[in-house]
Amino acid sequence: MASVIRVSNDEEAIRLANTTSYGLGASLWTQDLSKAESLAAQVEAGSVFINALVKSDPKLPFGGIKKSGFGRELSSAGMREFINMKTVWIG
Repeated sequence: MASVIRVSNDEEAIRLANTTSYGLGASLWTQDLSKAESLAAQVEAGSVFINALVKSDPKLPFGGIKKSGFGRELSSAGMREFINMKTVWIG
């Protein structure tokens, strides 16, 4: 299920999207890709998909913000979330 809410302008859309307590993923649908890139930078979500549904891909870091989680999993960025690195120096 999905919700569709009509808004008057881009600023209202960003404000409405960012007032939620969750931030796992968002989708922007438009033919204006340069505008979509600008809006995607303003959306408070772990992933923003342009003209696509939010999905998980092992090649991409996946995770949310706010009440949708902390940190990332999958991809090389996600691997660093699950390891403890240690430096050993022999001089």
